[in-house]
Amino acid sequence: MFELEKLIRNNIKKLTPYSSARDEFSGEAKVFLDANENSLGSPLLKWYNRYPDPHQLAVKEKLAQVKGIGSQHIFLGNGSDECIDLLFRSFCEPGRDNVIICPPTYGMYEVSAHINDVELRKAPLLDDFQLDLVHLENLVDTHTKLIWLCSPNNPTGNSLNRTDIEMVLNNFKGIVVIDEAYINFARQKSFVQELTEYPNLVVMQTLSKAWGLAGLRLGMAFASASIIEVLNKVKPPYNINQATQELVLKALEEVGQVNDMIHLLVDMRQALTEVFLSMPTVEKVYPSDANFILVKIKDARKIYEFLLTKGIVLRDRSNVKLCEDCLRITVGTEKENTILVDAMQDWYAQ
Repeated sequence: MFELEKLIRNNIKKLTPYSSARDEFSGEAKVFLDANENSLGSPLLKWYNRYPDPHQLAVKEKLAQVKGIGSQHIFLGNGSDECIDLLFRSFCEPGRDNVIICPPTYGMYEVSAHINDVELRKAPLLDDFQLDLVHLENLVDTHTKLIWLCSPNNPTGNSLNRTDIEMVLNNFKGIVVIDEAYINFARQKSFVQELTEYPNLVVMQTLSKAWGLAGLRLGMAFASASIIEVLNKVKPPYNINQATQELVLKALEEVGQVNDMIHLLVDMRQALTEVFLSMPTVEKVYPSDANFILVKIKDARKIYEFLLTKGIVLRDRSNVKLCEDCLRITVGTEKENTILVDAMQDWYAQ
């Protein structure tokens, strides 16, 4: 039985969230004299002298249409990293509770655990980069509040088996967070439509990857209205700036173009995979459901350093367990991919 009230930190239960006068007002105001803003505006951007909508209602309504869910199930963060941090701060008692991650995986889960003084337990993935359900189950105790699952996973690129994720959701009494930052590039469908079936589910997504808006820093968490209410209680009052809200609303009108870009990136991912497989020291290119590939290659570190001298920056994962001798390579533009491949040929020609 999932009981959310037992998971929320006591100080959060008692917390009176920050409230502005605009939280107390409904309708369309003509004069705003409540927030000590500069009423004369900025010399360069006069229309940005007012604080943004603290609830991001317009963006959430538009996202609700795109995702096919109610807006009450949406939380918006200043990047997914804010969503991660708020989940720790809302549900994990420092020095007492613990969370579980499944490395190799996204590094901010571990960083946020340390920042919030929460014990981190690790159930490493199996050799095929799938969940070790037995190990995972053995790590759970009465103080385990969150299990973090990244699917498609970073840095491995693969999707986790859906039945394994469902097994965790059905048997864990805490909150299961599925990070779907790369879901738009995957064959597997999102868990967003499963929110009504799993009250302990939080799904994270982002506009940084498929939508191409990394510079705007907008992360999304989808969950039951009760969990979203807790996150809204803890977040800073104006965590999503006005420019981001305006630009995201425009971007969300371009679903068709985004889908076209996704198809193009997936095609280039396949083409890049085939090129790497033809290279003499490449041992393996792991199957990917993301906009990057993980390449196992002899002398990975030396190649990484050589490419840096050419002004090409990859992600060296060669010292990460299960990713030994691996480079993580983002699918670039056609021009960027060509520059990379040409530089690799220069390496072999030495």
